[in-house]
Amino acid sequence: MSSPAAPLEFHPYGLPLGTVRGFLSVLICSFFWIVLLYPPGNPPVAPLGHYFLLALVFMAFASNPLPDAKVAFLPWLMRFIFVGGTLLVVGYLLVTDPQRLTERLTPRAEDITQWPVLLGCLTAGFGGALVVRYLLGRNSEVFLTARAWIGIIAILLLLFETLFQFAILPYMSDRPSADTLKVWEGALIVPVAAYFGSRA
Repeated sequence: MSSPAAPLEFHPYGLPLGTVRGFLSVLICSFFWIVLLYPPGNPPVAPLGHYFLLALVFMAFASNPLPDAKVAFLPWLMRFIFVGGTLLVVGYLLVTDPQRLTERLTPRAEDITQWPVLLGCLTAGFGGALVVRYLLGRNSEVFLTARAWIGIIAILLLLFETLFQFAILPYMSDRPSADTLKVWEGALIVPVAAYFGSRA
């Protein structure tokens, strides 16, 4: 007697499994590409929160919540972009300016005090999504709808963060306070981590 088939899980926006996580990973990695490739003079500094987001990229690359599912072309394309792009940028700098890798990928000492709060934001977003998925069920309409909206919010926030850090903040005469930027980093981490947690 054969065992009953597992219920079908609907993926966000009808895209193949892993596509949204792949796109989020591209956005996260591309932020570091810009930091590394930015011309000398007054280079931007990656906020500490982005290092936490980078940890989610590694998880997305290694994990597959449905082992029996076939991985379509689009998710693999996303992986190729964020892995290949990172290798190209790092390889280019290793040849032309290896010192820049160390300088621009080392978090600022004064930012380390944010570590507990940002780790809490990462845990709250990722763990909270896991708990909600467990309580509502992976195939619950409410959960699937919430997951799709969180995916949209996470994408929009990452796009805005990139625009803000590189095209708006450097030209602001009245820059936001350090505390405001810390709150913003935490608010950015929570929905991004929540989406990754909902797909873990």
